[in-house]
Amino acid sequence: MPAQTIVNTTKDGGCYCGAIRYAVSKPPLVKGQCHCRACQRYAGGAPQFFLLVPPEGFDWTKGSPAEYARPDLPNAVTRYFCPTCGTSLVTRRQDNPAVVVKVGTLDDPSRFTPHVAICHGEAPAFHTVPQGIAVFEDLPTG
Repeated sequence: MPAQTIVNTTKDGGCYCGAIRYAVSKPPLVKGQCHCRACQRYAGGAPQFFLLVPPEGFDWTKGSPAEYARPDLPNAVTRYFCPTCGTSLVTRRQDNPAVVVKVGTLDDPSRFTPHVAICHGEAPAFHTVPQGIAVFEDLPTG
């Protein structure tokens, strides 16, 4: 097989200080951007860009992330972050086993292109969505 046709599916990433590292070894199920208010808060105002990865395609390879889920919400997501530098790395939903990887934490996010925008009903006017991608006002179902 010629070298240019070999595709390495492993994508590595980690936090700002390097204490936490992970590997994504399966292709993402979804590549998107989330405009919900919780993601806006975590991103400091922007949407969160993410890869939705099957659970068997994600592994922590260095360190142990801290985790947080809001105790006052019945179906709160769990957010995993570096306890040293605070970088938000991954989110897990109670209703979906897939891992939501934050694109900004990939070692090389340059090849990321979102295919879907979710929770756009909560987006402020300055959030942009690339032309040609599917836009959902809330979470897609089905």
